[in-house]
Amino acid sequence: MSGSTTRIFVARLAGVPVFDPNGDQVGRVRDFVVSLLSADRPPRVLGILLEVPPRRRIFLPIGRVRSFAAEQVVVSGVVNLRRFEKRRPETLVLGELLDRSIQLNDAASNATIVDVAIEQNRTRDWDITKLYVKQGGGFRRKGQSLIVSWDDVTGLQRSSAKQGTDALLASIDSLRPADLATMLQELPKNRRFEVAGSLEDTRLAQVLGELNEENAAQILSRLDVERAADVLEEMDPDDATDLVLELPLSQRSVLLQRMEDEEAEDIRLLLRYDEDSAGGLMTTEPVIVGPDATIADALARVRDFSLPPSLAAQVYVVRPPLESPTGKFLGVAHIQALLRDPPSSLVLNVADPELEPISPQTSIDDVARYFATYNLVAVPIVDDSDHLLGAVTVDDLVDHMLPEDWRDEASVEEVNSDG
Repeated sequence: MSGSTTRIFVARLAGVPVFDPNGDQVGRVRDFVVSLLSADRPPRVLGILLEVPPRRRIFLPIGRVRSFAAEQVVVSGVVNLRRFEKRRPETLVLGELLDRSIQLNDAASNATIVDVAIEQNRTRDWDITKLYVKQGGGFRRKGQSLIVSWDDVTGLQRSSAKQGTDALLASIDSLRPADLATMLQELPKNRRFEVAGSLEDTRLAQVLGELNEENAAQILSRLDVERAADVLEEMDPDDATDLVLELPLSQRSVLLQRMEDEEAEDIRLLLRYDEDSAGGLMTTEPVIVGPDATIADALARVRDFSLPPSLAAQVYVVRPPLESPTGKFLGVAHIQALLRDPPSSLVLNVADPELEPISPQTSIDDVARYFATYNLVAVPIVDDSDHLLGAVTVDDLVDHMLPEDWRDEASVEEVNSDG
């Protein structure tokens, strides 16, 4: 790395883009990997944990870094796309070192690590040289903040039995749920449970929906029953059902009893269907309006930022009741059709007369053929009496048809970032 020695605070680099010398983005910084083996020398920086599309985390040796800046990191050389697997001597700065409790040697008091600074030494290696800490034991508690040398503290090499999460959560606050889920899977199991348990319910629900069901079930099982039920209520019904299926029957029954009746009933409905059928794959919460709803009403509904694009793409018109299972299904209106007509027009007037609903017993293979034949983003599911039960979306269909470990599979092993 060229230029004068600069002190870099690692947490400030979380999520910044990484570019090759040609200006092409390689990925984003997700963490730094360090070695804390020796108490006699500064902890050595081994490399960067880099996230490259699609959500793959790889190791980039620190020697490949050309420059650090607040807005970007520039690297050179060959980027090995083999998935990162942490070894025993390695420590993740953001994932494991932040929030670690240490003792200040001079003050004989406890402090918590909020950030760490790295600098390049005379041999051009990078070391942790300074720690930004807060006295008082907690990130949110009032206490003196100060920067201390790495050798002015005790306890840097060992993690406490109960480690906080505030500094880590602050550094990853802007991560999307899918990226946060990937980060959690890189953490040691106990740390993963600590961080997941510290997320607020809605955020945790989103993250659990992105994890594989086995890991999500492990996290849910570590929560107390009341909170686990609250988190399930925040999840999309189809994701919650997949998660509940991973739990023992006794635990499943207890959680459904603790949930609000409406949310629990959605899950019970989905549990009736084979997981390889349209009914097992559907969500019970598409955008539903009555026959007298106007286009203005429908557009107001699909503006909800929490709606996945595949659900916001179309509106389902039914007779009351408007909760699934609804009254008689009347049709589907695509958002493009809604945008073409005046806001005062009825949604029913622009409904697609050719999109036929399917049965919840329809096999996944037949659902896939239906999507491919008509280029659909979602399809309505109705019972024998034409009551709308829900909808299958293309993202859920694709996720179901891919192998369970599809996120772990590499399409290529190496690329040359020098172009």
